[in-house]
Amino acid sequence: MKRLEDYVVSIPDFPEPGVMFRDVTSILQDAEGLHMAIDQLLLMLDGVDFDVVVGPESRGFIFGMPVAYAKNRAFVPIRKKGKLPRETVSATYDLEYGTATIEMHKDAIRPGQKVAIVDDLIATGGTTEAIIKMIEELGGEVVKICFVMELAGLKGREKLAGYDVDSAIIYEGK
Repeated sequence: MKRLEDYVVSIPDFPEPGVMFRDVTSILQDAEGLHMAIDQLLLMLDGVDFDVVVGPESRGFIFGMPVAYAKNRAFVPIRKKGKLPRETVSATYDLEYGTATIEMHKDAIRPGQKVAIVDDLIATGGTTEAIIKMIEELGGEVVKICFVMELAGLKGREKLAGYDVDSAIIYEGK
């Protein structure tokens, strides 16, 4: 039987020399790989008491929606600045060459709600750290953070210290 990591295509020297790019779209292209990824995310949430799944644009939508559906929970999208039509909260975080801002609707999380974050990848942890900031600003409690893949060499998990973080695949490098 194949393992989830068998569905990941690794591309050397992309987007720049020395980087080993782990392509999550190769998981999506295979029905068995996609099924396995969703099943592993669902297992991470077994026994976790949560009210809502939050997923960032765009691959957090892909993996978070089926998890929310299977667990009969609501789904809250996190979008790039300027994409949501109602009043929002936002958080800005650092990128390698600049900053980015993400938003969520101000009424998306109610005080006291327990939140599971689902995304495809944790690298430096900046996006997830910004998501946590918005959830907590609205009075929500992050009870679990689930990733399909983790690039442990970028130490993103360190930014999420104190939170329950799980990854289906952990790559030791960058």
